[in-house]
Amino acid sequence: MINVLIVDDSATARQMIKLSLEKDKDIKVVGTAQDAFVARDMIVKLRPDVICLDVEMPRMDGITFLRKIMTHLPIPVVMVSSLTTKGAKTTLDALNFGAFDFVAKPHSNIYDGINEMEKDLIEKVKQASLADPIALQKNLKNYLSKHKIKHYNLKTTTQKIIAIGASTGGTTALQSLLQTLPRNFPGIVIVQHMPGTFTNKFASRLNEVCQIEVREAQDGDKILNGTALIASGDFHLKVVRRGGFYNVQYNDDAKVSGHKPSVDVLFNSVAKAATSNAIGVILTGMGSDGAKGLKAMHDNGAKTIAQDEKSSIVFGMPKVAIAQGGVDYIESLDKIPQKLIDILSDL
Repeated sequence: MINVLIVDDSATARQMIKLSLEKDKDIKVVGTAQDAFVARDMIVKLRPDVICLDVEMPRMDGITFLRKIMTHLPIPVVMVSSLTTKGAKTTLDALNFGAFDFVAKPHSNIYDGINEMEKDLIEKVKQASLADPIALQKNLKNYLSKHKIKHYNLKTTTQKIIAIGASTGGTTALQSLLQTLPRNFPGIVIVQHMPGTFTNKFASRLNEVCQIEVREAQDGDKILNGTALIASGDFHLKVVRRGGFYNVQYNDDAKVSGHKPSVDVLFNSVAKAATSNAIGVILTGMGSDGAKGLKAMHDNGAKTIAQDEKSSIVFGMPKVAIAQGGVDYIESLDKIPQKLIDILSDL
């Protein structure tokens, strides 16, 4: 049984989350709290396995409370956030400070879209209960890390591209990886599972701390050295070859592997367009999205890397990719930047 504590200043939201979670026989809501001060005492008394935490609350906001939890008594936390611009910013803060993942409140009326929210909430609470709280606590340390690779010696004129896929835990993993890379690094294209409301804000935040330029991809963008393009959360992103350049291309097709954007869609397009001139990287995340696409890249001559279990918040996507035989190298998150440089030096 997974014991859950709900912290939200809205009585309606607390009731809705409780009813949603308890539809699953493996989840028990052991308590609800209207603010951080009540929740603090309940955490000590009840020792929940997972906390569902609102972002905006009186007396102490959810981000401040999250940092206290992860500092003093690490427990997996699923943030329950609105899809407003402000909500996107604070949710990204939460992921940097150790939250396991987030579930979106999509409408002003909390009961609108409840069926989709229930499924997402139950799945993420279950996955959070399996997460290592100490690994989540380390996210804050990764966020504050300032290590950078100052120079990359580009030995070939042939254009190389890096394709990266990530889901749960990926926001901090991507920051940890990208902020180490030098300005002249080969072009990068990324699919991170998150809503479209969040991706532009996420890219802007990464751009502030990285030497390379990071931005949300626009349809038709060239993939250039020193640039990382992040797929919008509303569309699939493909890589195509146009003359001497690789470009990105959006489409609004149905979900693939349960997601839009899908890592499989990105990786399959890179396998076709770039073959051995690409490197594929699959990072932490739930499910199997990206495993088939990474295998396609591998089979078409690309080198491929999977994040290892110890450094992954959720060893789902990398594990499936490894099992399907599409991975050349299994590396801890902090070793992936150097592995990329080693591979590029041999290409």
